Amino acid sequence: MNKPFSGNNSRRDFVKGTSLLAGGILAAPLLSRANFFSGSDDTIKIAVVGCGGRGTGAAMQALSSKQNVKIVAMADAFKDNLDNCHKSLTEEINNSIGELAKRLDVPEERRFTGFDGYQKAIALADVVILATPPGFRPIHFAEAIKQGKHVFMEKPVATDPAGIQSVLATAAIAKQKKLNVVVGLQRHYQNSYRELYKRKDLIGDITSAQAWWDNDGVWVRPRKYNQTEMEYQMRNWYYFNWLCGDHITEQHIHNLDVINWFKGGHPVKAQGLGGRQVRKGKEHGEIFDHHFVEFEYADGSILNSQCRHIPGTMSKVDELLVGTKGKIFCGAAHIKDHTGKLIYQYDTKLENNPYQTEHDELFAAIAKGEYKFADAENGASSTMTSILGRMATYSGQVIDWDKAINSGIDIHPKVYDWNAEPPVLPNADGYYPVAIPGVTKYF
Repeated sequence: MNKPFSGNNSRRDFVKGTSLLAGGILAAPLLSRANFFSGSDDTIKIAVVGCGGRGTGAAMQALSSKQNVKIVAMADAFKDNLDNCHKSLTEEINNSIGELAKRLDVPEERRFTGFDGYQKAIALADVVILATPPGFRPIHFAEAIKQGKHVFMEKPVATDPAGIQSVLATAAIAKQKKLNVVVGLQRHYQNSYRELYKRKDLIGDITSAQAWWDNDGVWVRPRKYNQTEMEYQMRNWYYFNWLCGDHITEQHIHNLDVINWFKGGHPVKAQGLGGRQVRKGKEHGEIFDHHFVEFEYADGSILNSQCRHIPGTMSKVDELLVGTKGKIFCGAAHIKDHTGKLIYQYDTKLENNPYQTEHDELFAAIAKGEYKFADAENGASSTMTSILGRMATYSGQVIDWDKAINSGIDIHPKVYDWNAEPPVLPNADGYYPVAIPGVTKYF
């Protein structure tokens, strides 16, 4: 039997190790063959799956880590996205000095397009960056873990309860294989949040919380001549739930995740309200432009959560936790007691770039041969919290966590093909069906 893994083993030992005894007795979680670092050196080879803006940013952060990394493969449904990503990375590298230029090695034959390109890219790497629209995250995550790869995946990790269950099942396999998984809920990697979390007992038991993601909204990509419905929705993905999950899931997940983190658990039910007041054109698909949700936790504490995409309104992205002894003001990075006395202030001069830190820590762990990160379960829990909120605002009903997560609700296409029909289609006037509270039902 190979020697057991320890923190002192080399990276090569770590990724080559196996722990199956003869006769099929499992002594410890299996390190799969694909957990090997490919090639004869210690270069950590990376595949980027999803080459839009976030994928490009994540790729650059991976390239900027201190470890011996190289991007060797890229995949995206659209060739122009892939080419633009490669061009942007090349330009960034050309503006830098040193070894960075050697870290991008993706010739045309290792650039894969279409719905199945991800499988080919994943096969060439040791670590996979998953940054497509979140609706694809469950199937891409499953493939990466099946092939034995370490994973960085952007949030959210799914857009429906069926996807959450898939991610949880894959997360269990990742743990068995000792594959590191980091999810882009970057506040867990932000110095100020980490320091506040260490001191959360200063406010006693958390009895309530508030969370905000209020701003003007994001881009719109107009329909182009001769696009199939599938291509149009894929291009304008933010406005379709099977791809995005609504902005309560795609963005507000960050704030919901912070409250879950500090509370040490997820809500047990939710009720709320929402709708489309301003952003209601054909190009805005089916999602709401505002949500307000009351989440209740098992101990009876309440999170009042709001997110809004309406130009000209108050802009605020923040979290507040209220305890029996005081309050944590996350954005201001300080803690006060109930008299208003400041009892802790984080030194903002020590703040880091958490987007970079999450990559730095992931690649450092892999380079040291450490199994350190298992973020997928937390990512699934926080994503499900946002889906619970969406179900509450869309229906106007009280939605129970257990009933929702076990509902099997699957909002995805049956077939992924450019000529296939997406799960939601426009009417004769070009408008998409929109949830109506009091009419829309899930159970």
